[in-house]
Amino acid sequence: MDAMEKARIRMEHWIEHNDQHQQEYEAFAQELEQAGKDKAAAEIRAMSDLTAKGSEHLRKAIASLQDK
Repeated sequence: MDAMEKARIRMEHWIEHNDQHQQEYEAFAQELEQAGKDKAAAEIRAMSDLTAKGSEHLRKAIASLQDK
């Protein structure tokens, strides 16, 4: 396995990990809203959005591995 294949695998793992965290963040934000903590929930949702953006950058990085 070459270095680029290892890099792709690593980044795919990070995306999967981020996706799992993002689901947890959304569930937690709902719990906070149910407890009347809308401001805290909004901050958690903002963090979730940043996590999604990070995953998008990882996807772009994976795609760029194909560039010559």
